[in-house]
Amino acid sequence: MTVLQVADLRFGYAGDTLFENVTFTLALGEHAALVAPNGAGKSTLLRIIAKEVEPDGGSTVVKRDVTFAYYRQSHESLPEGDVLGAFLSGFREVVDLRDALHKAQHDAASGEASALDHLAHLTDRYHLARGDELEREVGILAHKLGFSDRDLERPVASLSGGERGRLHLGVVLASQPDLLMLDEPTNHLDLDTIGWLESYLRSYRGAALIVSHDRAFLDNVSNQTLELGSRGLRVYPMKYSDYVVTREEDLERERGAVERQQALVAKTEDFIRKNGAGQKSKQAQSRRKMLDKLERIERPEDIWALADKIAFRFSPAARTGDIVIDAKGMAASRGGRPLFGGVDILIRRGERIGIVGPNGAGKSTLLKIIAGRGMPDDRGDVKRGTNLQEGYFDQHLGDVNPALTAVDEVRRVRGDFTVETARQYLARFRFWGDDPLRVVGGFSGGERARLALAKLLLEPRNLLFLDEPTNHLDIPAAEILEEALMGFEGTVVLVSHDRRFLENVTTRIVSVRDGKVDIYPGGFRDYSASLAAAKADAERSDRDDKRGASKAKKPEPQSKGQPQPATAAAPAKTDAEKKAVFEQQRNDARLLEKKKRRFTELEKNIATAEREVEALRAKLKSASADATEDWEKLAETATQEQALQKRVDSMLMEWAKLAEELA
Repeated sequence: MTVLQVADLRFGYAGDTLFENVTFTLALGEHAALVAPNGAGKSTLLRIIAKEVEPDGGSTVVKRDVTFAYYRQSHESLPEGDVLGAFLSGFREVVDLRDALHKAQHDAASGEASALDHLAHLTDRYHLARGDELEREVGILAHKLGFSDRDLERPVASLSGGERGRLHLGVVLASQPDLLMLDEPTNHLDLDTIGWLESYLRSYRGAALIVSHDRAFLDNVSNQTLELGSRGLRVYPMKYSDYVVTREEDLERERGAVERQQALVAKTEDFIRKNGAGQKSKQAQSRRKMLDKLERIERPEDIWALADKIAFRFSPAARTGDIVIDAKGMAASRGGRPLFGGVDILIRRGERIGIVGPNGAGKSTLLKIIAGRGMPDDRGDVKRGTNLQEGYFDQHLGDVNPALTAVDEVRRVRGDFTVETARQYLARFRFWGDDPLRVVGGFSGGERARLALAKLLLEPRNLLFLDEPTNHLDIPAAEILEEALMGFEGTVVLVSHDRRFLENVTTRIVSVRDGKVDIYPGGFRDYSASLAAAKADAERSDRDDKRGASKAKKPEPQSKGQPQPATAAAPAKTDAEKKAVFEQQRNDARLLEKKKRRFTELEKNIATAEREVEALRAKLKSASADATEDWEKLAETATQEQALQKRVDSMLMEWAKLAEELA
């Protein structure tokens, strides 16, 4: 079923057309990647579909009765209250009932019969509205987005910028719409959460329109690609990486058609010019009429051509010693919580090291300690090599002053540059016309990121520290930065969650997770393969455990005198290796058995607790009918019912997590 129709859409600013002739449809199950360079109007197109901006022409129609949700890159304000309430904000009836229920619980403490009767009534309505069920579903979703049970009780106002971004995404996903629009949904997510979101979207049955600069993410979630240009929209029924190849083939074929037509026109006009007044004048007139009727083919629009004209080139720098950084005993804590400790790392010249891990694990903190930008309480002995010329890219773009112009920012680093020289330099980073004279505070995130990189490259560097350098870059800029770093003769230490960028750039991976720091030889592909192999081993071990040890103890009977089948000789394991394998298998088996026992125990406890909850609710419901009831005891019963329900919800969350692990 088609849920969205866009026809002949046109939009522009101050008389300049941003895009026109935009036509496409989306049906349930279609997940489309909307791609174009920064500034082409992707977010504007989403806002037009969402009826937040009026187009100059054309129409957008979301079919009647189709539910719709929109995750914006620039987030709107969140509802007040706690995080759980914000997650539920798409369910107005449930939120209103939840607020009323909280007030009724407070009022019931007075012991008045009417207050208790009202509490019992609202409790019943909340259950009938699936409030408990929605809370459980939202709790699981929140957990996947990095929110703990305790976080759900926090005020929304206490959340950081990254947490607010994840909450906005959760609010959109929790509503389970028929049409989902996502504008840069991975910006505040770590690798683990991006992987979960990909899995969620692959199984999502609605229609989705997705804007992202994460190429791996687009490949994994979209089944068609929409290329937005100023003259129209090109539709490719394929994932992003296939679109890149097919698009080049299409452009080459279309350019060839234009050139052939131009050659035909030139040849025909030459014939007309030579024969306009001679014996072949009738033929010349006939060919003139043909040219007049000929529908001229426009040269195809290459939207990435200008975007590719950016120059991330590193100036030649002094050669460093073989040992660039020798760091030992690095440790850090934040808010009283240890992040990591006892970390040693030796960095050699020419290495490109990627630091990866979940949000909040301490990736940026480790980078700062290595770069000499750590907090006073951070620990570690970091020895630096010789001839270092260092540069640091801050993901928050704190090195860019919003009160200055781009030209002023460049001249802060290179005082010898004239205004015109600074403008010429900035043109290499796609700052054209009056852009270099604009105040940085009015720049987009992508423009600020390009300016920060432009400043970084003003001076020779042989050691770079990059914290999320691709966060605000469009796809061409990220690819050009990749190429520049792969050809960089110095040393790079970077933090990123862009998998394609990590795959193409890194030569070694440092993983920060759960208080541990592990170092993997090889780049991100090797690291991913290592994790996949470990996961496969764990799953295989689980399957072996389920089959039981009895089969291993009862080998198949052999016929007397029958020769054994030949098998390839396996390398003999040492006693220590055999013992280690045995201990690991035994520990895995114990852990699995422990999880199974806990799973069974939880099922029994949940069933018992739910019966108790129902009994308490029945008691509350009958309270108003009996005038002799002790109202103080009933108020205490209401408190018990709420506490017990919270315990049930907590057990259900744990049960669901174990069910996933044991599946």
